[in-house]
Amino acid sequence: MKLYMKQKVFSWKDKFFVKDEGETDRYYVEGEVFTLGKKLHVYDAEQREVAFIRQKVWSFLPRYYIEIGGETIEIVKEFTLLKPRFRFEGLPWTMQGDFWAHEYTMLDGERVVMQLSKKWLTWGDTYELDIADGGDELLCLCVALTVDCVLADQSASASASS
Repeated sequence: MKLYMKQKVFSWKDKFFVKDEGETDRYYVEGEVFTLGKKLHVYDAEQREVAFIRQKVWSFLPRYYIEIGGETIEIVKEFTLLKPRFRFEGLPWTMQGDFWAHEYTMLDGERVVMQLSKKWLTWGDTYELDIADGGDELLCLCVALTVDCVLADQSASASASS
């Protein structure tokens, strides 16, 4: 199954609209403003909060927590020189990617869980999520949102240092 995630442009806070292949609204994501660290609330099509993502602020490496149905999963961006790699505490998944091409693959051992692609030359960040198992849909969406947060922070840091 495929989901398409598009960030709203000209907004004070992070806002994403998530649609399926038939252009049906599946999720809406809204960030909090004026908080220490990023915080994102994920809502389903009926406007019920189904997940919460928060950043650990004082951490050497980027670290986020995803809360879904009372369960918490920790995502850590590992220190690598060329290809970004993410580790999941509480899941046997790994994620590796190509920072320059904006292509990521999430794996459960050898099994592909999700392919994540960032589209180039679009108005606002736009991602395509190709998810192997529909039961992993919400968790895969939250992981994609976390990757976007890490990339946005890296981009902001690079801009600030130049």
